[in-house]
Amino acid sequence: MKIFRAVLVAVVLAAARPAQAQCSAPNTAFQSGETLQYELYFNWKFVWVKVGSATWNITKSVYAGKPAYCTTLVTRGSKQADKYFTMRDKLTSYTSLSLVPLFYQKDAHEGGAFRQEKVWYSYPSGQCALKMFYQRDQLEPKTGTYESKHCAFDMLSMMLRARSFDAAAMKPGHRIPFLMAEGKRAEWRTLVYRGKKNFKMEGRTTTYRCLVFSYLEKEKGREREIVTFYVTDDANHLPVRLDMNLKFGKAKAYLSGLSGVRNPQTAIVKK
Repeated sequence: MKIFRAVLVAVVLAAARPAQAQCSAPNTAFQSGETLQYELYFNWKFVWVKVGSATWNITKSVYAGKPAYCTTLVTRGSKQADKYFTMRDKLTSYTSLSLVPLFYQKDAHEGGAFRQEKVWYSYPSGQCALKMFYQRDQLEPKTGTYESKHCAFDMLSMMLRARSFDAAAMKPGHRIPFLMAEGKRAEWRTLVYRGKKNFKMEGRTTTYRCLVFSYLEKEKGREREIVTFYVTDDANHLPVRLDMNLKFGKAKAYLSGLSGVRNPQTAIVKK
């Protein structure tokens, strides 16, 4: 599901360094055991209707015999929404403890269709190499490869890295290019920093001081804003709100619950 493409990363490091080393990053934002819960809304005939929920979880695990972070994002449509559009998605990402991407998988049940994407990462000879897999329903799978001197990230490993991102030196309008890996392709995307804004949670009194970013994709040579998202302006960089421009309408996601957060929530300006 495209809902959580709302995410960021700051990277293009020196190509002379080994790719796996340059793709690593410090983690100051999260810890194993963090769980974030979201409520999802869709604009239906000018009315915002709750259509489901999402859960984000990070745990320490093992990948290829080495310690790793396993990150999952599960989205579920409500029973009411299922009458019009079924949504059962699960995204899984493995990264090293230094946040180097290792593997990504997306299983998407949307409407009457099932899509699966997979990305395997390797780092031969100072390069970032991708092996990609895509299949829709029972159609013939599509596979591909991609190699670059730059790091590549899927939407979950990108979010992990961005959680420790420092925007203090950025000015509104600052643009950050990054390489996004998906099951069918790897393409350059753009993140634009919009500045700071206080955001009051829907239906609650809690107000957060946030950093605001826009995620852009190119379609037929023209940039299109896919997501505007708000992350807390503290050491956690928690995504608390996402505004999404989907091909079939507008959607929003709001943080509704959390546990296992690593740092004090100093971005709360009012409870």
